[in-house]
Amino acid sequence: MYLCSPENIALVLMTRNGKIELMAPAGNYESLQAAIDNGADSVYFGVEQLNMRARASINFTLEDLPEIARRCGEKNIRTYLTLNTIIYDHDLSIIKTVLDAAKNAGITAVIAMDQAVISYARQIGMEVHISTQINITNIETVKFYSLFADTVVLSRELSLRQIKNICSQIEKEEVKGPSGNLVEVEVFGHGALCMAVSGKCYLSLHSHNSSANRGACKQNCRKKYTVIDQESGFEIELDNEYMMSPKDLCTLDFLDQIIDAGVKVLKIEGRGRAPEYVATVIKTYREAIDSYYEGTFNKEKVNVWMEALKKVYNRGFWGGYYLGQKLGEWSDGPGSQATQKKVYVGKGVHYYPKPGIAEFKIEAYDIKVGDQLLVTGPTTGVKELQLDEMMVNDLKAEMAEKGNNCTFPTGFKVRPSDKLYKIVQQ
Repeated sequence: MYLCSPENIALVLMTRNGKIELMAPAGNYESLQAAIDNGADSVYFGVEQLNMRARASINFTLEDLPEIARRCGEKNIRTYLTLNTIIYDHDLSIIKTVLDAAKNAGITAVIAMDQAVISYARQIGMEVHISTQINITNIETVKFYSLFADTVVLSRELSLRQIKNICSQIEKEEVKGPSGNLVEVEVFGHGALCMAVSGKCYLSLHSHNSSANRGACKQNCRKKYTVIDQESGFEIELDNEYMMSPKDLCTLDFLDQIIDAGVKVLKIEGRGRAPEYVATVIKTYREAIDSYYEGTFNKEKVNVWMEALKKVYNRGFWGGYYLGQKLGEWSDGPGSQATQKKVYVGKGVHYYPKPGIAEFKIEAYDIKVGDQLLVTGPTTGVKELQLDEMMVNDLKAEMAEKGNNCTFPTGFKVRPSDKLYKIVQQ
């Protein structure tokens, strides 16, 4: 049996500071930096193809692992590699290569569901977290996986009462993981949900030979369907045309109950979402978590936070099954219900550090003084600002048109790899 290193245990203590851990998605460097800048305690990400978002996000490579570990290590942020797909014989050598690289790079833990991944991770002394794909719903299953893992992700279909009972029994029976510490419970807190139990859906495999359980979901459930009885020809009337597309999970308005239940890690879904989504959602939940521990969590603040969450991608919100709801809530449209969208404007050209002024090449839409702008980049992350003044061709201007180079103060460094967007209300 391996033990977590003293360094990893110390990192957990520094990361959380006695609070529930806020876990952020990172589908690319922009999202990774957005998570770091906005208060995440940990990040999770995929490498190559063996993760549940193999097609939904760009994904990192093995060569990126040291840089991910470096950026996060500087901020005492834990790093979790997802290797939680179904594994076949021809994948075995690949998972060993990936896990060896992750271990050598200093990645904190691996999120896994296949025993081959779990076994090899333990063999090389790497911390293991059990994926929601296992569908853990009771204390006995937690006890079994405590032989291999220090953190377990519970099924998304449990109620808070059931979660609280499991957490209480872990403490009462002192269920410990390989590290010697009590097993910690993680739950999903925000983001997209699947119509299938714990995401184990075969619809995409049957229709497109593209398995969701190998990270290649085609998201058939997000489309509009007509259901017809083949024997009678009767068309079934549906209250909602998108009855296979759940609304996005949102637990912010009862976050206090989740923390009180004994949950140690709150996971935000969204490796396939844009970096501004990560920035907004992590910032919002960070404020809410801190507010809870400060004793200032209240309905008025929740209303403000909910308005912030509505600005970025969402399919409408519901609280999942946590509060005892027996039936799901379904989206009434195929796409996002965000109150804002971003429109590509141009790219970074140069940054003048002394005056704090950035130069951009306008390649698409015009921008004008008063516009709300967004800058994203692999190192910059996500930065939002209001355009109060700018120069075009060294002259003060109210508008910059396609083809112009313009300069304006940003308050942060801009790089040639950065992209400039205009935020538009919807």
